[in-house]
Amino acid sequence: MKLGSGIAAVVTGGASGLGAATACLLAGHGVKVAVLDMNEALGSALAREIGGRFCPVDVTSDEQVDAALAAARAAHGQERILVNCAGTGNAFKTASVDRTTGAARHFPIDAFDRLIQINLVGTFRCIAKSAAGMLGLPPLEDGERGVIVNTASVAAQDGQIGQAAYAASKAAIVGMTLPIARDLMNDGIRINTILPGIFDTPLMQGLPDHVKAALAASVPFPKRLGRPEEFAVAVEALIATSYFNGESLRLDGAIRMPPR
Repeated sequence: MKLGSGIAAVVTGGASGLGAATACLLAGHGVKVAVLDMNEALGSALAREIGGRFCPVDVTSDEQVDAALAAARAAHGQERILVNCAGTGNAFKTASVDRTTGAARHFPIDAFDRLIQINLVGTFRCIAKSAAGMLGLPPLEDGERGVIVNTASVAAQDGQIGQAAYAASKAAIVGMTLPIARDLMNDGIRINTILPGIFDTPLMQGLPDHVKAALAASVPFPKRLGRPEEFAVAVEALIATSYFNGESLRLDGAIRMPPR
């Protein structure tokens, strides 16, 4: 799909990090971008900066996703591009012994479920609702109506200690990419997923410098953290190259995560 002023895009988790970099890149091509996020202050500021529209959303809510998409479409028209960057993480061992009390404990089931609801179900919710809207668009070159890009993680394949829920949510995003591509293949809607490695996002910026340096050194090459702009360029390539469909691509400097 050629990026330009006639195209509308929705970026979830677009207020910061990977999503913000993607929103900026798309806007730089003249795309009308709706920034969907829970952080109104950051999201509104970014939308003003790029000439887009901010729409508050919690992706675990049907009603909020419907309202956000309706607002985005009222401002820019039906989106042809959806980029799913909304997500979160947590870390608990499946079962362990408390070093202080000696009591056995397990991964809090509500925390596991919450992560799945945000990362997996929230992603699918946005995919399904956006794709349904794309069905009514006139086809472009090759009969293409729209393109969806998801964000998974290398944890989908290399989950570390404490990442059972996170890895499960991201592996499921990878796992549903090809079936969704097949669901939508006769409607001209493509879908792909990126598995980022260790990126310099706001979450990473809160770590001590020596921890960030150690993480950067663990990357085979280049020995640094990934830049959000590099993620955005990968999104751009997946959008622009129509033969990319049903793929899940690692973007990680060749890293393979150790157990911890």
